[in-house]
Amino acid sequence: MEPAQRIRLAVATVSELRQAAADDSALGAAIKTVKRIQSQRFAGTYADLLSGSRYREAARFFLDELYSESDYTARDAQFARIAGAMQRLLPHHAVATAVALAELHVLTEQLDHDMAQAWLALVPASGVEVPTRHYIAAWQTVTRREDRLAQLNGVLDIGRELDRLTRLPGLRMMLKMMRGPAAAAGLASLQHFLETGFDTFSAMARQSGGVKGFLELIEQRESNWIQMLFEQSPVTCELELARTLSLAT
Repeated sequence: MEPAQRIRLAVATVSELRQAAADDSALGAAIKTVKRIQSQRFAGTYADLLSGSRYREAARFFLDELYSESDYTARDAQFARIAGAMQRLLPHHAVATAVALAELHVLTEQLDHDMAQAWLALVPASGVEVPTRHYIAAWQTVTRREDRLAQLNGVLDIGRELDRLTRLPGLRMMLKMMRGPAAAAGLASLQHFLETGFDTFSAMARQSGGVKGFLELIEQRESNWIQMLFEQSPVTCELELARTLSLAT
């Protein structure tokens, strides 16, 4: 399948999941809660990076663009609109990054959707929720360990692709020249992602071992988190989640 088709298919799949959430208010609320907890967990896990100097901008980019509870509807729609043009005009690595982002987004939305459905089944009839407890229970109900690992690998692959993009001659100038036309065409969200990602990884690439060190931290901490949730008791996981959320900045 051509890259443009893969992007459009991914966007359409995410749109279907979002519509299902919009049609079911309880499901929609549960999805928002799951996403909020995950965003706060990431902020807590990387509180040292977010408050530091070397990797602060990279951690903020990952939090805002990949782990955020934000609504990416506008960015997704923009990807779909220019998928064909991207395939024709952008370098191979730039197109590969766009495809990887779109397909990662599908997997993330599917996992969040399943988590939310499990959450609703776990919440008692009284409606009283214990967010940390229900999050852990939902995760361990859904399982899908291979998909969790694929999700992590997808994030790491996007990081590596962004690192490659910083080494392509003239790409930063091309992105700068696209700024005006992108805004006029209603592609501001997509332009922001591309420029922010490029600049963030370009700055890290100028540091010795910068990108490699950052991605290794992500891989180690996320792998440890996944392993704990699948192998430790619910009580242990809940206590660790509560501790991590308390560190969120």
